[in-house]
Amino acid sequence: MKKILLMAVMLFTFIAVKAQNNSDNHYDKKNELKVDVIQPLIGGSIEAIYERNLNNKSSLGISGLYMFSEKFDEDMNYSITPYYRRFLGKKYAVGFFVEGFGMFSSIDGKKIYETEEKLNFTEGSDVYDLSLGLGLGSKWVTKNGFIFEINAGYGKQLFNADKTDHNQVIRYGIKFGYRF
Repeated sequence: MKKILLMAVMLFTFIAVKAQNNSDNHYDKKNELKVDVIQPLIGGSIEAIYERNLNNKSSLGISGLYMFSEKFDEDMNYSITPYYRRFLGKKYAVGFFVEGFGMFSSIDGKKIYETEEKLNFTEGSDVYDLSLGLGLGSKWVTKNGFIFEINAGYGKQLFNADKTDHNQVIRYGIKFGYRF
């Protein structure tokens, strides 16, 4: 965990030093790299995000999440989530946004069956599924190009929800990053 955080700080420091040589307006830059700071603390996972601003009202991005801790009772192993965002503010790709996302995920194949006598627990192989969902959030960008973002979303699994206890996915996060 310390190595991952150290690598993220080094990456952002390198980008910030490189950005000092560039006097362009960071509001108009098109690329963003972000990491979720709440996932390692409460979820035992790491999430890295790349986003490309298409214009002042929309962007496309992809997020990768990996669970690295067994001490948290999470059934998700990893996920890859492409998304599209529509910004409702007046500035270039900042402010309140609405998001549509698709998610490919690997989930533990645990299932609990309730019978009249007791609860039965089965452990199957990992379940792979696609999900579709919607989310909301807000993004702020400083003059130096640093990003602060919060978001939350909800989606439904499409194909293999009957093979696990889960039929939904939830996205949430507090993210820091850099626009370049």
